[in-house]
Amino acid sequence: MDQSKGKNIPEGLEIRYTNQEDTQFLKEWLMDQAIRKWFPMADEVEIDDAVMRWIAFYRYKCSLTVLKDGIPCGIATLYLQPYKKLAHQCEFGIIIGTNYRNMGIGSYLMSSIMHLAKEKFKIELIHLQVYAENPAMRLYKRFGFKEFGRQNSWIKEEDRYVGRVFMERFL
Repeated sequence: MDQSKGKNIPEGLEIRYTNQEDTQFLKEWLMDQAIRKWFPMADEVEIDDAVMRWIAFYRYKCSLTVLKDGIPCGIATLYLQPYKKLAHQCEFGIIIGTNYRNMGIGSYLMSSIMHLAKEKFKIELIHLQVYAENPAMRLYKRFGFKEFGRQNSWIKEEDRYVGRVFMERFL
């Protein structure tokens, strides 16, 4: 699988389909408080559940792992729909390890997962949900995602509520 045709690939990067061995990296990233603050899981039990669900999509070859110098540094997954009437669209998730941010890896992974969605799965509309305060929204906007909804009291963290933003774009 080569998602790199016509793209500027940051040096030392390669991309492949996600496999079950990537579980340890995804869990490690979600255990990192700097990353976890942008995800709804509260503890290790919830993280284990989320990792299991996220990695399970590897069987459909709809999840990509990007490696820097041979080490996994990010994963993006298409959450494919099982129903024909919904198969033209899907949500996706993306995560980049803290030490690999601001290196072009997120952009490369975004381009690759959108290419996979359009070319292999014939996805027409791709969408996501993101914490309202998450700086990753800049990346999504740069890739043409537009806000289509908002929930202001989505998560309750101690004594405050945190909202989420729904974004989408046609491929």
